Amino acid sequence: MIKKYFVTGLLGLAMAVSLAGCQSGSAASSNEVKPAQESKAENSEQAQDQTKLEGDLTVYTSQPEADIQALVEVFNESYPDVDVEIFRSGTEEVVSKVLAEKETNSLQADVILVADAATFESLKEEDLLMSYESKELDGINSEFYDADHTYTGTKIISTGIIVNTDVVKSEITSLKDLLKPEIKDELIMPSPLYSGAAAYNLGVITRTYNLGWDFYQGIKENGVTVGKGNGTVQTAVLAGEKGCGIIVDYMAIRAKAEGAPVEFIYPSEGSLIVTEPIGIIKGTEQEDIAKAFVDFILSEDGQKATSEIGYTPIKSGVEAPEGFKAADEIKNLTFDIKTLVETREADKEAFAKMFE
Repeated sequence: MIKKYFVTGLLGLAMAVSLAGCQSGSAASSNEVKPAQESKAENSEQAQDQTKLEGDLTVYTSQPEADIQALVEVFNESYPDVDVEIFRSGTEEVVSKVLAEKETNSLQADVILVADAATFESLKEEDLLMSYESKELDGINSEFYDADHTYTGTKIISTGIIVNTDVVKSEITSLKDLLKPEIKDELIMPSPLYSGAAAYNLGVITRTYNLGWDFYQGIKENGVTVGKGNGTVQTAVLAGEKGCGIIVDYMAIRAKAEGAPVEFIYPSEGSLIVTEPIGIIKGTEQEDIAKAFVDFILSEDGQKATSEIGYTPIKSGVEAPEGFKAADEIKNLTFDIKTLVETREADKEAFAKMFE
């Protein structure tokens, strides 16, 4: 079977995400973790159902191309007759594309897999997501999925600090350390106007005691460079063009494992966690395949594949990759999701004005 992939940078889409949402009835109110169950061998009837499942599935995602391809390859081991097509870009551009397609009644996506719960709350408000309670929720903390089951987190991605130890000799343990005079002109960060994770971070940091908008004003005055996505941060720090950056964990930890002179710091104030949720587009003509894809990603096999690719699994009992903290080891720096959804666009506008 030939699998099709395309990676597209989306420019010029002016569709803004409608963020006047309410979390009432959608965010989980409990931190209950369902007990993980041992995986069972597939019986012949299940195997036959997998063999019969065939067709095309279009996934819109912000996940790096190589990672989503690796995940699809494992999925195709169980569903060899499903052809998965990928559209990949930054979260904000993926969402703009979906909203633009909705406006013209030309939705192409069957499944969407992007940065954070706040993004999915806005999509839910737009009535774009189908409710589907996956059979694979065992072992997943209820705070990581929507109570209405329109989206479910798939992994733990923690934003922290990458430091090139050949460039920066000053000790960095916190976000506030990025305001040190020794860091002047050495910091780079992703733009919340492009990166969904960065937009989430903006909402949380500006509402965190002892950080707030003063933190952003401080790093601006300290000569921060605002890149595009997390990839621009990784490239600049690995090349030594910048000494440190605000970045998602896996990019820094993988680079260190490959021999780069970098360290990843989980900030003492707390880490900014996103769960890269997955949801099914309402009205998809590939509902059965979409459900199978969601179930796979949340299953023990899918979570093991997620770990092997290099992410902290969201499912209890599945080991995190070397160099990563497990979910229960990370101090989560967060804020009320309802507020983050309602203020997301205003926060981005304020950021754009500050850094214009």
